[in-house]
Amino acid sequence: MLQKLHIQNYAIIDEIKIRFAENLNVITGETGAGKSILMGALSLILGERAESAVLRDTNKKCVVEGHFATKNSFIKSFLSTHELDAGEELILRREVAVNGKSRAFVNDTPVNLNQLKELSSLLVDLHQQFDTLELGDHNFQREILDALAGNNKLLVDFKKVFTDYFNKKNLLEALKKQQQDANLTLGYNQFLFDELDNAGLKENELEDLDAELKLLSNAEEIKQHLGNIYTELKENEQPIVQQLKALVNKLHSLRQFHAGIEEVENRLQSAQYEITDIADCIDGINESVKYNPERLQQVNDKISLGYKLLKKHNVNTTAELLEIKESLQAKLNDVLNIQESISANEKAVQQLLDQCNQMAAEISENRHKAVKPFVDKVNSLLAKVGMPNAVLKIDVAAAAINQYGKDNITFLFDANKSNRFEPLSKVASGGELSRIMLCIKSLVAQKLQLPVLIFDEIDTGISGEAAKQVGMIMKELSAVHQVITITHQPQIAAKADAHYFVFKSDQSDQIATSIRLLTNEERVKAIAQMLAGENPTPVALKNAKEMIGV
Repeated sequence: MLQKLHIQNYAIIDEIKIRFAENLNVITGETGAGKSILMGALSLILGERAESAVLRDTNKKCVVEGHFATKNSFIKSFLSTHELDAGEELILRREVAVNGKSRAFVNDTPVNLNQLKELSSLLVDLHQQFDTLELGDHNFQREILDALAGNNKLLVDFKKVFTDYFNKKNLLEALKKQQQDANLTLGYNQFLFDELDNAGLKENELEDLDAELKLLSNAEEIKQHLGNIYTELKENEQPIVQQLKALVNKLHSLRQFHAGIEEVENRLQSAQYEITDIADCIDGINESVKYNPERLQQVNDKISLGYKLLKKHNVNTTAELLEIKESLQAKLNDVLNIQESISANEKAVQQLLDQCNQMAAEISENRHKAVKPFVDKVNSLLAKVGMPNAVLKIDVAAAAINQYGKDNITFLFDANKSNRFEPLSKVASGGELSRIMLCIKSLVAQKLQLPVLIFDEIDTGISGEAAKQVGMIMKELSAVHQVITITHQPQIAAKADAHYFVFKSDQSDQIATSIRLLTNEERVKAIAQMLAGENPTPVALKNAKEMIGV
């Protein structure tokens, strides 16, 4: 509820503070006294645009501040999402500087205009004459019908299932697209894989074959040199090994003459043994090296194939070719896995769709059942509020399944019983829309989390019994929601829990708008004046007392 409204330096308002009652608040006053100015100031904290022209005193800023008490879960969620402080009281403030620039605050935290507008829409529902409001919005129309049909819990469950269906369906479409893309390259990837697979390359094989090729190509020369070296070391007329042995023996005969000769002898003998071993190794290598034309051809062929594959895939090593082969294998496997995933997801999507259709059918059935009693009640109320020829009709048409079911809901209206129904927002006037909204909201007030309802002169064009009925509807509505209304009708004013009077006064040689809460005695006089003019008769005063019930 809106607890307090504080306005400073706005239009012809110097400063006013209003404390509102929880139920029905009525604002009256002479034409031009400034009632619409109050709504203009209020609109600033509802996120409307501001300019410096609204300043009463152009040397200081304009401030409009609203204090709200709320336990609405949507508001708590909004504050949490935007990291705004939440407490028992919610304060919206708008400041307009002398240069026309404005700032907005929620609980003293700066917010942008869009945030302020979004939050205020959860707090205040302002019905101004000539506004089409949300009544022409199909989402709002659907919410009204679902509230009356008792679909809220079912819709929560349905949205969960539909979200699963929607996500699974998107995944399925992505998998099919992935499969389609994979199929475009499947044949080529299979060819590349088969080519690499048939090559039968092993780890480091091309590098090893390259070394073997060098050996095979130079086998004869290698054997010749190895044989020559072996001969020099061991089989020549004076082989190096024998020469070393003879030298060792000479050193041995000299050991007695010098202490250092023994060490040199041992080292030379070690060299003799090492060279003997080297000669044997060379002989072994020489024996292993064989010229094999057939093997040479095999190696040449394998290396040639390998080099073609390296060039084709623009890589340099056997390891890189094997990595490409593994990658191609993975891609080929993915195609098979995608098909399995597609089959599994198709079943899941169909099951979820069947579940959605079943739940949507129940939602639709509830909507159809709620249409007639709702329309009958609204049309009955419309007759009471001065629209006897108006007829509301609701069209529930089949639609593609979506998060709200599978219905398109449209409120249609015929103002003159012409039997030509058009969408409500196109054919109803501002005043008609306001009264239709009042009738509708009075029926759904118990089932929807409605914000503070503010009606700005929705009584235009009605009087007498119709005005009385509007007052009664507002009174009933205010039992569960705070209602603030500006009116010229005594029948409506008489139903108020709190009656405020707007008037102009002289303040420092300037005209300013003021407002005050009327006492019971002042209410009687104000309503009598609304009935009979500036100087009410005793009869008018008596009628006013009867209307108020005092």
